[in-house]
This record gives sequence, structure tokens and C-alpha cells, in this order.
Amino acid sequence: MTTLKASTSFTPELVKELFSKVQGKSVLAALSAQQPIPFTGTTQMVFNLEGNAQIVGEGSKKEAGEAKIEPKVITPQKFVYQARISEEFLKASEQKQLEFLDKFSEGFAKKIAEAFDIAAFHGVEPKSLTDATFRDKNSFDGLVKTNTVTYDAEHIDDNIDAAVQQIVAKGGEVTGIALSPTAGQALSKIKVNGVTEYPEFRFGQNPNSFYGMDTGMTKNLTLASGSHTAETDHVIVGDFANLFKWGYADSVPLEIIQYGDPDQTGRDLKAYNEICLRSEVYIGWGILDGEGFARVKA
Repeated sequence: MTTLKASTSFTPELVKELFSKVQGKSVLAALSAQQPIPFTGTTQMVFNLEGNAQIVGEGSKKEAGEAKIEPKVITPQKFVYQARISEEFLKASEQKQLEFLDKFSEGFAKKIAEAFDIAAFHGVEPKSLTDATFRDKNSFDGLVKTNTVTYDAEHIDDNIDAAVQQIVAKGGEVTGIALSPTAGQALSKIKVNGVTEYPEFRFGQNPNSFYGMDTGMTKNLTLASGSHTAETDHVIVGDFANLFKWGYADSVPLEIIQYGDPDQTGRDLKAYNEICLRSEVYIGWGILDGEGFARVKA
């Protein structure tokens, strides 16, 4: 029987499968493009060409345009998830250990996806629910300040249209929309001449598309109260496909801790015949242009 060592790593195949699960659970990951991110981070160049192209007649002067190039540094953040299980895990067959790890990776993917969305939407540390140091420079709450619409449940469709128009009027593109369950329910209640206008949102459904925009619904647009300054967002629209980038470092360590109280619960592992599985992952993201997004907020 092959037993797991106290310190090991997920295989490349398991890492790929893990992040496939994350992508299925994270609204931001589903709406945007993923690319590999090294531990040291990466730089995305943002090009902005100003002025129009020119028709030049014979002998006419070619006027200068202006190109602005701005580097956007994407720095990975370390996310940690740990869970206690019975120490019988260490004595189990390889098949049983793999079953344990499959369940662990399911929970890991769900927690990482939730943490990723909370951090990128609001600039909030997901565990403590306090403002993170990157809030103002790398979150939707911090960067999308001017393109905002006040939430009105009875006119949520008009709210969405107004948010989209703020982007389109500046020459931007809207490829995706993230909604809170509250916004989805508000859409489901709108009727015209007694007929439900948006039946795809009835009964808590989460459609993949809404008027040509990729769609995702998440409770993480609104947060529970805490020591943070997160805004109550009900809708975020924008060019997720091109202006939001994310990725992960492909080394995901798995640590098996057998002693002490590593998760600060007040329970000694040995005293309760438990072990702690701990895994860490580095995820980086970047909002390349805050003007390419708009928020509908309370």
C-alpha cells in the first residue's frame, strides 16, 4: 500500500481537475479567461490608442496619434484551506485515501472559489472579513467608482441597462454579468401585462446567458456585516472576457499535520485522534481597466 507522506503535492492532473472544479464554482473564473501565473507574478500590458485613424490625401501631412502603455502587475495571493479528519485516514488503503482526497478537493475547490470571488469583488480577506491591503487597487469595489447605478428592485432590468450604457457610451464592450440572488429574484418578479418577463430567473434558477451576456449568480456579491467596507453589489457588468485576468501557480502542496492545534480550535489533534489536512494555492488576478465595468449597488 502506498501511504501519503506528511508533506506532498497534488499531481499536475489533480491540480488541473481541482481548478476545473474551482471554475465551475467561481462566478469570476467562469466569466473570464484564465492563464498561468508564476509565483513571482506577471505583468499584463494595457494599450490605449487615442484619437481616430486619418485619411491622408496626396501631399497631406500625417498627424500624430497617441499611444499609452500601462503595465498592470498581477501578484498571486496565497489562499489556505484546512480540514480535520480522523487519523484512521493514515491507516486506510490507498483507494480509501484517494476517496478522502477526492472529497477534500471538492471542499477545497468550493472554499477557494468562494474566497477568490470575495477577495476580487470586494477586496476583503475572506476568513476574517476585513479589508485587504489590495482593496483599492485590485477589487471591483475599489476600482469601479464612477460607473455605478443605485439598485431598485422593481426596475432592476432598467438598472442593468443603465449600467451597460455607462460602458457602451465610452466605447466599451459588455461580455458578462454577475448577479446577486436578490437581483435574480427581482428579475423573476417583473411582469408585463401579467406575463413574467424573465422566467429564466424563476425559482432561483441561474441561466448561463442573459441577452447575449455570459451570466453568473453568486451570493458573494453581498457580504455579511463585519469589519470591512465592502459595498452591497447586486450586479456587476463589463468586459470580463478581456479586462479581467486570473490564474494560478500550478504547484499545490498538501500537508498532513498530526500534532498540535494547527487551526486554533482549542482541540489537540492527538487528544481527539485527528489529523489536519492543509493545502495552499496561489491565485493572482487583475482588473485591467475599471472603466470597463459598472456596478448596480444598494
